[in-house]
Amino acid sequence: MSKILTIGVAGGTGSGKTTLTRSISAAFPEAVSVIHHDSYYKAHDDMPYSERCKLNYDHPDAFDTELLLEHLRQLKEGRAVAVPVYDYAVHNRSAETVTVLPARVIVVEGILIFWEKALCDQLDIKIYVDTDADVRILRRLVRDVKERGRSLDSVVGQYLTTVKPMHEEFVEPSKRRADIIIPEGGQNTVALEMVMERIRGYIGR
Repeated sequence: MSKILTIGVAGGTGSGKTTLTRSISAAFPEAVSVIHHDSYYKAHDDMPYSERCKLNYDHPDAFDTELLLEHLRQLKEGRAVAVPVYDYAVHNRSAETVTVLPARVIVVEGILIFWEKALCDQLDIKIYVDTDADVRILRRLVRDVKERGRSLDSVVGQYLTTVKPMHEEFVEPSKRRADIIIPEGGQNTVALEMVMERIRGYIGR
C-alpha cells in the first residue's frame, strides 16, 4: 500500500472538530477513514457506575492512547483495526467494536491528541480548531443532553470541575504543536477548502 496521509484534528470540546472531520470524510468517502480519540477511553469494568461518574474524562490519563497508536500503525501497514465502542450513558466501554479499514487518508480526531508527542509524531498534518469558550460550552450542553442522555446539572458540573480546567491545562497549550489553526472549525469554509485542496492533491483528484 502506498504511503498514507495522516491528519490530526484537535481542539476544545464543542469546538467543531467533528463537523470538520465529517466534512472531510464526506468529501472523500472512499479515500478517508476516521478514528476518534473518544473511542479509546479506558475500560473500567472494575468500578461501579457511581465511581465511574467521578472520573476525570478530560485528562490525558483517561485515554488508552497506546492502543490508538498501535491501531494507527496497523492502518498505516494496510491492516484493518477493531476500534472500541464507548458507552457514554454508563461511562464505560461496551462489548462491541467497530472495524475501521485502511485508506489513503486517516483522520485522527480528539481534544487531547496534540498533547501526546508520540501521537503528534505520527501525524503529517495537525489542525487545531479554535472556537470561543462560550460557543463550545453551549454546543457541549446540547450534545450531552440530547445525544448522550446526560442531565443538564451533570453536564454543567462536569464542565466547571474538570472540562474547563483541563482545557486550560492541557488542550489550549497543545495548540502550539498545530501546523494549522482554524477559527470556528467546520463553519470556516475558506480554511476547510484549503484542507480539501491539500487532500485532493495527495490522492490525485
